[in-house]
Formats: sequence, structure tokens, C-alpha cells
Amino acid sequence: MACSIAVSTPVLSAASLDTYLSAVNRFPLLSQEEETSLARRYRDEDHLESARTLVLSHLRLVASVARGYLGYGLPQADLIQEGNIGLMKAVKRFDPERGVRLVSFAVHWIRAEIHEYVLKNWRIVKIATTKAQRKLFFNLRSMKVGLNTLTPTEVEAMAAQLKVKPEEVVEMETRLGGQDMALQPSSDDDDDSFSPISYLTNADDEPSRVLEGEQNARLRTEGLATALTALDPRSRRIIEARWLRETDTATLHDLAGEFGVSAERIRQIEVQAMKKMRMAMAEA
Repeated sequence: MACSIAVSTPVLSAASLDTYLSAVNRFPLLSQEEETSLARRYRDEDHLESARTLVLSHLRLVASVARGYLGYGLPQADLIQEGNIGLMKAVKRFDPERGVRLVSFAVHWIRAEIHEYVLKNWRIVKIATTKAQRKLFFNLRSMKVGLNTLTPTEVEAMAAQLKVKPEEVVEMETRLGGQDMALQPSSDDDDDSFSPISYLTNADDEPSRVLEGEQNARLRTEGLATALTALDPRSRRIIEARWLRETDTATLHDLAGEFGVSAERIRQIEVQAMKKMRMAMAEA
């Protein structure tokens, strides 16, 4: 697992969430003396069993913190799992000599991991990328009451309280209220013409691309005509009958009967004619 701390915790899944919560609540709490002793032994001796005990005794804390993020519509099991990663990071960095309990130190790391998970999964497109935007996202979510749009007075009040510009509050509220939309809807959708992909520019329709395509087609046609004139009548007849008809193309045996030679000889003439045509088209 993360942080190089191998900790065997109860299996966590959506189906067994109640069992998991019951299990973590049975792990005993540590006194400050026990906690300090275990933290020192892990720090000084890299004793992983001590780290494991510290993690297990604080799993109930992670579950408690994760419950505060259920309003984002994400699975509680996933929130807890991410919080557990934050807890292990906290145990790895915990300094027992500072006189602070692990619970106070770990809360920051637990929330940081859950915050990152929420921001990555609450919307397909990230709505907060900078540290300031992330802070504003969570503060605005907790402060806003109801689904109505904020009034100018409420925007000013929140901006003053959060120490940001009113424009930033308005922008984040707009992002919060936005919904994910499929770039290209399913084939049974009747509103295909209104999907975002319908408004994207088709690069093939650009004037330069159209002109280039027409020029290439003209050059290929002219080059093919020039290459055919370089062939003797028999070779030209074989190429036209084999490759330049849209329907009713001739077989090797058909042409063999026409010219009174074997099918293998027709194939050899065809191969030589194709080589000569490629060279003529390359020169053109």
C-alpha cells in the first residue's frame, strides 16, 4: 500500500461496509504513552508492527472524517479507503517529540487525500486545479444553503468571509452548478444534433484541406494517365481489365484465354506493368 507501510486492515467494499465499520471500532484506543512509544519505535527501528498498531487504532477516525463527505455522492467505501491512505502517510511523518497526539496530526492528511479524491471524481472535468480553487470549492459547498443561485449580496458576503474576489465566488458557483455532458451521446439518442461533438470543427472541411485534397486527386489522375501511356498495349489492357474497372473485373484466366498465354504469364506481365507505372507516377 501507499507510504511503504504494509498494514493488513479489514476488507473494505460497499457490500461489507457495515462489517468493516464494526471491525474498526473494535480496535482498542491507545493512551498517549502507548502512542508515543510505538511512534518512537517505528521512527528509530523502522518497526512496521508498531506502525500497523498506530494505523489500526485510528481507522475509526478515518471513517468518521469520511462521513462528512457523503454529500458529494461518492461511495463511502472509496472515501474511507482514500482516507486510510492519508492516515498511513500521517503515521510515516508523525514526530512523537512534538507533544501532539497522532489524531490531531492525522486529520490533515486524511482530509487532504479525501479532498483530492473528491476533486478528481466529482466531475469528469476538474473544477478546481489550484490550491486556492480547491479551498474555495470545499468552503463554498459547505457554506451555500439550497440550490438557488447566490444573490449579489450573498456573493459579496462570502467573498469577504473567504478573503477572495467576488468574481472567484461566482465562477466557482458556476462550476459547482454545471453538469457533465457526453461529448458524443449514445446512438439511440434523438438529440444527436445538439450534442457538443456536433459543434466541433471538422478539420477536413478547412479550405486548405479541401484544396489540398482536390490537388492530390488531380495529380493522382494525371499521374495514372501518364503511367498508362508508358505501357505497351498488352500491358495496358491487362492493367485496365484487372484494376481500373468498377465492376466485372477480369481474372488471370480470362486474360490468358484472350492473349493465348498461361495465367502465370499474365501475372508476370501484370507485375512488371505495375512496377513501371509506379516509377512513372513517382517521376510525375
